[in-house]
Amino acid sequence: MTHTDEDVFGPDSMLRHLVNDVRWGLAVTRATVLEAAHPQIGAALLENSTFVTHPWRRLRNTLVSMNRVLDLDPRVRDREVARINRMHARISGTDPQGRPYDGMDVEARAWVVATLFESTVTMYRLSGESLDGPALEQLYGEFGAFLRLLEGEDHRLPATVQEFWPYYDHMIDHRLQSTEAVRVILYRLFANVPAPPLLRDHPAVWATGRAVAGPAAAAITIAALPESFCRRIALPDLPAVRTLTRGTYLAAGLAAHLLPTGWADVNALMSLLDPGHTGGAGPWETVRRKASQAAAMVRLITPARDDVHQAAYAADQFFAEVLDQTGDGHLAWPDLAAMAREIATRLDLDAPDEERLYSAYAAWWRELQSNLDTDGDGRVTRQEYAASAVALPSSGLIRVADVLFDVTDSDDDQLIDAQEYQKLFRAAFHRDLTGDADRYSRGAFVRQFLSFMSGQQHSVAYDTLLS
Repeated sequence: MTHTDEDVFGPDSMLRHLVNDVRWGLAVTRATVLEAAHPQIGAALLENSTFVTHPWRRLRNTLVSMNRVLDLDPRVRDREVARINRMHARISGTDPQGRPYDGMDVEARAWVVATLFESTVTMYRLSGESLDGPALEQLYGEFGAFLRLLEGEDHRLPATVQEFWPYYDHMIDHRLQSTEAVRVILYRLFANVPAPPLLRDHPAVWATGRAVAGPAAAAITIAALPESFCRRIALPDLPAVRTLTRGTYLAAGLAAHLLPTGWADVNALMSLLDPGHTGGAGPWETVRRKASQAAAMVRLITPARDDVHQAAYAADQFFAEVLDQTGDGHLAWPDLAAMAREIATRLDLDAPDEERLYSAYAAWWRELQSNLDTDGDGRVTRQEYAASAVALPSSGLIRVADVLFDVTDSDDDQLIDAQEYQKLFRAAFHRDLTGDADRYSRGAFVRQFLSFMSGQQHSVAYDTLLS
């Protein structure tokens, strides 16, 4: 990292302000569609990402990661950059057309940053703000510095903002395609986005609201995309929605400027939607608490399912929400890698501990594949898993549990204390899981993890981590 890059992300950084501005979510969503249209990125997203099944977790982790990269302490920044690069280095494969993809591809990573910059400029424009020359240069310089942190000087983003626009147009006209990932985002993610943690106990309310908001969100996103891109990949022309799109961006811009301090902050809203978010109580805390109380009342008056249907529902729900992390209907290595990635991100593991965790999950996957993949297609169906679930926990899963305990026990005293527990689960210490006032022994920790991962026992704590 250069001294210049350290200065770029100082207190006056535009990117530092943007990452905590709730309206930037509009820009990030738009940018994600443009990223997904890149063949390599689209294939990597479909096969490895949890953005469809766990979008709220993905949003939270992105927020945490960006704030680490923009931290004023260069040691925090360098540590997070190293973690991001290790994560990307583990992502590679071949798409259904036989084309290879690689999470470390320099062109693809430059395109991710390019879409974020251009979508941010579009966000300002649609919000009724214009960036003058110096502000535009500063913003572009900060995104360039961000890419330099990841790639070093050997990156593919043009040197100046004047050179950027021909590069961007060329990518739109010649490199982007109508990928499956684009269709999944626009027509599946918005239509089926799961309820955030706060609203999971209100499925009817969430489904009703999503039925209206989902298609509107997809239409607004499409209307904000470059017209040439929409024509190229045959997205519908929605001139009537452009007014709604501009109104949405304007409303977000007004909220950012007119709401009391903190109310339009990303951390405050994430704390409202997700009680496990660690951004602080914020001004929405009272709203969140009242909603949680209402949810508890709903649970009390809702008739319970009968035992047979409850068991079937629990098994299906466990497979869908915990095991099938990527949402493709099967259990495969990318699902287990996603679990390891989530844990490594939460605990901010260094390279050796991260490698131990991935190795443990890889050993478990080899065991699952060997014992449960009856048709040899390289993945495990829900039926294949359920048929042999009684044989779990396995030696591979026990190894995962042991390594998870080791990397969580940061002071190596063979006990998980309340602070270590909070870092892993982002929740207060659950005394009922341990039988001990404020410590979690290795045996109790391992037993709870094995019971949860074999689908034998529900756990609020592990639900917050993996579902």
